[in-house]
Amino acid sequence: MGCVILTRKDTQVDIHSFKKIYVIEFKKILLSEWTQMPNNMKITKLRSIIVITGCILACSLASYAQSSLKRNTILLNGTWQITEGKNDVIPKSFNHTVPVPGLVSLATPAFKDVGPKLKDRESTSQSGSPREAFWYRHQFTVKEPIPAIAILKIAKAKYGTKVYLNGKDLGEHLPCFTPGYFNVKDALKTGVNELIVRIGASINSIPLSMPNGFDFEKKSFIPGIYDDVELILSGTPHIIRVQAVPDIINNQLGVQLNVENSGVAIIGKIGFTIREAKSGKIVGHLNSLVKLSGNGKEDIVDVKIPIKNTHLWSPEDPFLYTLEVNTNADEYSTRFGMREFHFDTVTKKAVLNGKPYFLRGSNITIYRFFEDSTCKDLPWNSAWVRKLHKSFKQFHWNSLRYCIGFPPEEWYRIADEEGILIQDEFPVWYGGTGWNSWPKELGADELAKEYSEWMQERWNHPSVVIWDASNETVCNNGNSDETGEAVSRVRSLDLSHRPWDNSYSPKRAPGDVFESHPYHFQNPKFQLKDIAKAEIIPQGNNSPNTGKYPVIINEYGWLWLNRDGSPTTLTKELYKNLLGENSTVAQRRHLLATYMAAETEFWRCHRECAGVLHFTSLGYSRSDGQTSDHFLNVEKLTYESEFLKYLPDAFSPEGLMLDEWGNKIETGKTHDFKIIAINDLEPSWKGMVRLQIMKNGIVIKGKSSNLAIPSYGQKTLTISCVTPKKPGLYTVVALLEKKGEKPVKSIREIVFN
Repeated sequence: MGCVILTRKDTQVDIHSFKKIYVIEFKKILLSEWTQMPNNMKITKLRSIIVITGCILACSLASYAQSSLKRNTILLNGTWQITEGKNDVIPKSFNHTVPVPGLVSLATPAFKDVGPKLKDRESTSQSGSPREAFWYRHQFTVKEPIPAIAILKIAKAKYGTKVYLNGKDLGEHLPCFTPGYFNVKDALKTGVNELIVRIGASINSIPLSMPNGFDFEKKSFIPGIYDDVELILSGTPHIIRVQAVPDIINNQLGVQLNVENSGVAIIGKIGFTIREAKSGKIVGHLNSLVKLSGNGKEDIVDVKIPIKNTHLWSPEDPFLYTLEVNTNADEYSTRFGMREFHFDTVTKKAVLNGKPYFLRGSNITIYRFFEDSTCKDLPWNSAWVRKLHKSFKQFHWNSLRYCIGFPPEEWYRIADEEGILIQDEFPVWYGGTGWNSWPKELGADELAKEYSEWMQERWNHPSVVIWDASNETVCNNGNSDETGEAVSRVRSLDLSHRPWDNSYSPKRAPGDVFESHPYHFQNPKFQLKDIAKAEIIPQGNNSPNTGKYPVIINEYGWLWLNRDGSPTTLTKELYKNLLGENSTVAQRRHLLATYMAAETEFWRCHRECAGVLHFTSLGYSRSDGQTSDHFLNVEKLTYESEFLKYLPDAFSPEGLMLDEWGNKIETGKTHDFKIIAINDLEPSWKGMVRLQIMKNGIVIKGKSSNLAIPSYGQKTLTISCVTPKKPGLYTVVALLEKKGEKPVKSIREIVFN
């Protein structure tokens, strides 16, 4: 962007030409010809240099005023006006209000039937919506002159987004799970502005050629602007996006910068500064001169920045840095963590920062929680979200799958800070062979586009370690693998080379994940004693587990109870078979907790998988629902007491499994009790393993043995013990005991006869 001046000959000379003249004239002063000039000519030359200098300064200031405004991000969140109506007619009046971000179900006064039910669980469309669209209106004020760059970002909205600013149509962004960016430069004005946003009222607003978040176990799809809305103002050159690429081997950060310059081509200085996020201490800095194309062309800049005294990020020590990038006209800041994550193709285990790392965790199904009666505004309450993630630590969980849908971006920032590894799952679930609802219109082109937008929004979060393209999905589109093809197109965009999980897709790269959902109790006649004969190699996929890929079990059990203790629609027959027709809430809750703990021990202690993630830690609870979580009070995050009693030990990093499954044991005879102990941690574990046979809380028989479990290792032992002479139901407990530490228990209830 140059300043133009008219010369005496009325020819246009830009600022760069004047700089050349200035250099030529100044050189003459320094050369010998200056001494030979007459005095009157010297005065003329000096006057020319002064005029040129003034012009250069004036042009530079004018150019600076147009291009050097640093970034100003205005958060437009708050209470907006809203109404309902048709797709193609902007309403004249807005007589409701709604929080942004949030869902339309939070509007005041409330709208009727904001999430019409699906016809059935296999239907991918809604029916009976009383309106076509919801219309939002919001006024905001811009105090300064409008700079070269003005962009509106709507981080997430369902279903389909169309934007008008000050009456001007700025286009639409139909994807429901990725950010929409709108160029508002020509419509934005200094002073009061009116923003109108239309969203579709149901998933029918989205064509079948696009993912709409279909879920076999949801009944209500509620629209809304459910993430932040921002106005981004800056000069040019403008920073479009930044990718931070940790290199823990060389103690440096790779940075890929996408920058756009709407002025003339220039050699511009770009500054990179790395700070410790908490202290603000500078630990890395680099200035780089970069040739930037003009006329709005996008350039890619790659640099590497050494970091002093690198501090690694992990769930146990979630240390964060801030990267600041500056042009003369824009600035961009993002947080990152120095961490590296992959799956070892030989051991089939996860590796974090160069060391083995076992994944223990759960799932969050945020879109199911959106339809829960207790949801309200909790997903946008930062204190509640942080408390939720902190609560997971008591179960020794270090990882979560954000399942079949993305929460607001604040959740990822909190996961970064609290130290949780995230398997980030795109909301695609259309089922497997024989139960598939894949729309034939949905193909790899659209998926690749939305996968790209998703990755660009998320790739600087150290918490995000696995891209998950789908859940339990066969792409029933002829013989094609649409999700697999889309993944192959976008994989290289992530310079940190995170592994991918793509559920039932056969297309995987070395180090990608085999997703396993081994639901033993899906068969309502299955009993705990049947685990003794169960295969220790996890399957639970549309394709067989050949052992070629690392396995993550991120669903298992099939033991759900609603929060009131009643069975879900999927577990009514199961609990009837296990406990009879007249079981109590207390009996069912106890069975769920003890059986889920035993199953967790089974999958963890056999060491045939890289991760064990329970399903689910947050969802819905309703009488006609299929799954549920384990809260008694969601707002207060009060867990059901039996779950809280048994599950922490089952997920303990130094844990054990009593390899007994309820089969009857003879009384008064020596019995060999097999125990498998594991150590997820680097330091070896030394202590004692103890076996106890209890009746009514009193130890009847007991025996102990010293035990050492190697680093990241497994140890199998047998403790022989004479069983009680009196028949009956006993509690058998295996304990890991170490001085100064709380014992870890594996518990079985066994009949002796």
